[in-house]
Amino acid sequence: MNCCKRTHGIPALFSFFIPGLGQLVKGHLFKALGIWIALIISGAVFITGTGIPLGLIIWIWQIYDAYKA
Repeated sequence: MNCCKRTHGIPALFSFFIPGLGQLVKGHLFKALGIWIALIISGAVFITGTGIPLGLIIWIWQIYDAYKA
């Protein structure tokens, strides 16, 4: 039946534009909060030069995580 078909692309699309939103849409509140905290921390360590790669890794991972079941 198609009534219970899950769409994975919509949460991933949400997370592409707003990190953590895809997890929030899927009902994973604590995971979304963890992503937001991790991005804040990576922004804080931006001064040391490691913030950009760390933020990029977190961003890509959270899109993948929002896509998978």
